[in-house]
Amino acid sequence: MSPAETERHRPFLRLYTAHEPALRAFVRRLVPTRADADDILQDISVVLWEKFDDFRADGDFRAWAFGIARFEVLAWRRDKGRDRLVLDETVVARIAEESAADEPRLARQREALEACMREMPDAQRTLLLQAYHEGARIQDVARGSGRSVAGFYQWLHRMRRLLLDCIRRALGREEAAS
Repeated sequence: MSPAETERHRPFLRLYTAHEPALRAFVRRLVPTRADADDILQDISVVLWEKFDDFRADGDFRAWAFGIARFEVLAWRRDKGRDRLVLDETVVARIAEESAADEPRLARQREALEACMREMPDAQRTLLLQAYHEGARIQDVARGSGRSVAGFYQWLHRMRRLLLDCIRRALGREEAAS
């Protein structure tokens, strides 16, 4: 890759990686499955890259990317056509608008969750992440933890409650500071 190409890639990659989790969450709320969201997100990243020269450096990358994502979801919906799992275009548009408006609040919640997860002891965090890993079976995770399935569910409930309390405290401190 030439130095000129590297210089063109660098700002795009910085912006894209900073906003990719929010973009992924946005798309995930608009389509029925995680696999669909992954496929659409790949298409979105290609379109964002191809159109990056049109993006104004002083513009709002997140808003620009969400707009492109919305059109890509609508194109996916059109291509799916008669699939009964696909929402009506007006419903998708409404969900997209509401999701975009909700994104700042959801981003603060994700950041608080990440901070709370970092505060957990490593062993607990690892076990919790195993339980929520795609395709994980609770029976297997429980067995690996040395707990019964019922005991593991009780532990999982306590961990979720602790995380929720931590998130609420973090968000409360954030609101008090503003």
